Amino acid sequence: MTRPERATPTSTVQAAPDPDTGSGDTTSSTATASDTTRLRRRVQRERTTLQRAADRVVGDESVVQTWAAAAVDWVRRRVWPLLEPITGFGWAVLIGTLVALVLGLVLGWKELIVIGIVGALLLAAAIAFIIGRNRYRIELDLAYTRVVVGERALGRIEIHSAAQKPLLPATIEVPVGKALASFHLPRMKPGDVHEDVFAIPTSRRTILQVGPVRSVRGDPVGLLRRQVKWTDPVELYVHPKTVQLDETAPGLIRDLEGITTRDLTNSDIAFHALRDYVAGDDRRYIHWKSSARTGTLMVRQFEQTRRSVLALGLSTSPDDYADPAEFETAISILGSLGLQAVRDEMDVVVQTSRQTLPATTGKRLLDALSGVEWSPRHDRFLDLSATIAQQHAGASVIMLHAGAAVEPALVRRARTLLPAQARVIAFTVVKDAKPRLQPIGDVSLATIGSVSDLPRVMRGVALQ
Repeated sequence: MTRPERATPTSTVQAAPDPDTGSGDTTSSTATASDTTRLRRRVQRERTTLQRAADRVVGDESVVQTWAAAAVDWVRRRVWPLLEPITGFGWAVLIGTLVALVLGLVLGWKELIVIGIVGALLLAAAIAFIIGRNRYRIELDLAYTRVVVGERALGRIEIHSAAQKPLLPATIEVPVGKALASFHLPRMKPGDVHEDVFAIPTSRRTILQVGPVRSVRGDPVGLLRRQVKWTDPVELYVHPKTVQLDETAPGLIRDLEGITTRDLTNSDIAFHALRDYVAGDDRRYIHWKSSARTGTLMVRQFEQTRRSVLALGLSTSPDDYADPAEFETAISILGSLGLQAVRDEMDVVVQTSRQTLPATTGKRLLDALSGVEWSPRHDRFLDLSATIAQQHAGASVIMLHAGAAVEPALVRRARTLLPAQARVIAFTVVKDAKPRLQPIGDVSLATIGSVSDLPRVMRGVALQ
């Protein structure tokens, strides 16, 4: 009988990692990740509450920015008003006082301590001069808000004491453009009224900001200076000089019919020709005599007319002028032509090298011309012509204004950029030159030295 064999225990054999699947690496990575996670949790538990709060603040940029903005706003609202009265000299004395006191105490120098004490006393005395509130009611009034260059312009300030007790003397300042008008205000009792009149310089065309009126209190040494604004600023427009043109000034198209074009239409004013009647034509335009003669209905055909549009162009490039006075004269010429066109109820557009100016009324036009300044040097005369051709292609009359640096050859090149149907008149301002008018192709080139010569030049344009 065969004896059964004893079963031998089988040992578990771990399969080798498959090099293609990388299962062994995955198991090792999982174990490493678990260890790292446990270590991170342990470190997090051991950190203090203060350390975790600091990490949240530093790690969150929005919180830092919010705190920084709040700090800046607090300094601007709370701290800066206290430091604003300190003048430049006051800051120097304050810093010198602190340095002298610190060095005197550290080094034991009595002289520095004395200097520091004197500086502190001066600052304390200066504070006494600006403490307290002055109650005023101040009115700023200009005789005219619009004047012509060279005309007299006056301003007036009226100061009423609105306090219940006497007010100490103070200084009243009125900024006028870049200048500053200063008035001494004496001691005022309750209900007192003080008035001052001041002249405003109008030697050049500009827009002046007058005000705001402010009261100033300070110490005699000049360490502290406290300002309080009492009014809003007022603008004063200094208009360029202009001249009156004749009502029949040529170059300014006045006819209500406008200008004719080559476009044909069935109803207008400018007659063109007769054609055969087509169903749908307006019977009012049937020419009965021609119809009876030909035996067929004939209707009138018209050339389309458009309303006159005057385009005034001004070069603001310094390279187009030999002298700043030429620039001012060119602006005066443009203003004179624009005012006449507005009076004649024409459509006017004003284009400079950089912008289009409002010209719906004479006042708006002159206000805009008061603020015209030089433009960058790369904005030249030809660029102005190209801008007018692009933005105001429907203009019937174009008048260009520049200085002595614009020669006839440049005017001829500019004409090629402008609309072919437009009449072009170019004004070149040459200082102290006699008025002269010459044709350059279909362009009328006027050389002028003063705005007073403009009416004579415009009468000459009528004969061309």
